[in-house]
Amino acid sequence: MGGGARYPYPKNVWTPSGGWWTNPSNWMMNTAICTAGALAVTYVTWNYSADREQRHNAPRKPIPSMLWARQFKSGEMKIEPDP
Repeated sequence: MGGGARYPYPKNVWTPSGGWWTNPSNWMMNTAICTAGALAVTYVTWNYSADREQRHNAPRKPIPSMLWARQFKSGEMKIEPDP
């Protein structure tokens, strides 16, 4: 299984993915750093968006943003029942 033994390959060819049979020793740490960076950017963007969210019409049924929107937490806006 696995397609056979490793074969000789040209050493002067550069590839952005690392070439044939790569297994960098610090791949797990690189992945963790990139994941942490993506989560940090997402967190900052989420908070920036949630702080500036403003609804002009009250929703008719519960919506997810009611959990974090300032207007609902302060009691400024509530769900309007259907007429």
